[in-house]
Amino acid sequence: MRYVLVALGLLLAVACGPDEAATPPVNADDVMFVQMMVRHHRQGIEIAKVGADRATTPELKTLTAAIAGTQQSEVEMMLRWLHAWGQPLAPPDGAHDHHGGLPETEQKRIDALKKSEDLEPELMTLLIAHQGDAVRMAGTEVLDGANPEVTKWAAQVQASRRAQIEQLRELLED
Repeated sequence: MRYVLVALGLLLAVACGPDEAATPPVNADDVMFVQMMVRHHRQGIEIAKVGADRATTPELKTLTAAIAGTQQSEVEMMLRWLHAWGQPLAPPDGAHDHHGGLPETEQKRIDALKKSEDLEPELMTLLIAHQGDAVRMAGTEVLDGANPEVTKWAAQVQASRRAQIEQLRELLED
């Protein structure tokens, strides 16, 4: 009988122990941030591709190609998160306005950039603003998010986009 009780105790301890497969917490802020960043990144990719295709300054051409590639990988990662969470891949209509008015670049500015005669300064100015919006959006996630992986990535977004903004400002001053 004593062995049965010990065996039951061990089974109970194993059953009640930490669940290695437990999923980290996810809150509404995580979901909204990721949904909005997918949209924001897709705009960033569109802007960066203009630079990768049309810029003549080698540093700018390289930077914009890197931005487009990085953000495409990040979009794929974010879509995997949303799928794993069982969440829609896009926010509902009007969610942008109702969730703190997260910034978004106007499509007409992106379309105008594609036709610009003075491409490089306009590209850099638009990218500085766009990446600044990403820094602000990521800051909100760092403060309000619950998912450790997403908040860690949001902090990385803040740091990398700030570095890109600094590079763009230096190029703009040259």
